[in-house]
Amino acid sequence: MSDDDLRLRLDVAYDGTSFSGWAVQPGRRTVQGELSDALATVLRTPVTLTVAGRTDAGVHARGQVVHLDVPRATWEAVPGRSDRAPEEALVTRLAGVLPPDVVVSRATPAAAGFDARFSALWRRYSYRIDDGADVDPLTRAWVLRHRRPLDADAMHEAVRGLLGEHDFLAYCKPRDGATTIRTLQAATVGRRDGQVEVGVRADAFCHSMVRSLVGALLAVGEGRRPVAWPREVLLAGRRDSGVAVAPPTGLVLEEVGYPADAELAARARTARAVRVLRTDDDGAAHQG
Repeated sequence: MSDDDLRLRLDVAYDGTSFSGWAVQPGRRTVQGELSDALATVLRTPVTLTVAGRTDAGVHARGQVVHLDVPRATWEAVPGRSDRAPEEALVTRLAGVLPPDVVVSRATPAAAGFDARFSALWRRYSYRIDDGADVDPLTRAWVLRHRRPLDADAMHEAVRGLLGEHDFLAYCKPRDGATTIRTLQAATVGRRDGQVEVGVRADAFCHSMVRSLVGALLAVGEGRRPVAWPREVLLAGRRDSGVAVAPPTGLVLEEVGYPADAELAARARTARAVRVLRTDDDGAAHQG
């Protein structure tokens, strides 16, 4: 980014039902593709987007965060002849060109050192499941319909056994050169309005991790597996054919958390470092 450029932060929400995920793919409709095209139209210049978390096909977001760099003159020209601030003008103009399943709720100049991906401290996802007899068809796009009753208490006990820093290879689809070491900071399962809601927060999630965790929890909730099984799978350190990847329907990226402005650059440097696990003689894992 040159001295003449300005970094913008966008807060974005979308219904992922009709998208082939976040990332641009030739011949497919993606969130990145729609947002890039809309921004290029409004700003009259091509843009490159960096996202906090790349969501898969069919996954939704309420709290996605994106950054892009634009010339300062381009930013200042966004309001045109109106007396609106650039922040308000960009949101309004994007609403006029984006499809209805993508919304930019806020656009602001980012603090120094901000990186939507690497400055993030955590991402928080929810996964909603309807296991009742009286199903609301209006929720079919964002709540998974499950035809067997679930024991939410057993699922909650099971997911608590996964907290902490681990190599989550057993719950991830590895990518070349990418680590599967993650820190699961918080995890809960409970009922809300009769539905089962899984909530997880981690420093980052690897490919298919949340949906694989939910798949393991569903096996526990149905009584097909004991409460201890998801942790046993984790510690085995390899993909387990017994773990089904849950459908994307119920998964929502709810929020991304960042440190104070003065700590953004330092956090980004830390997040870019390669992570490894080291263990003591007692088997306790540590970050190295």
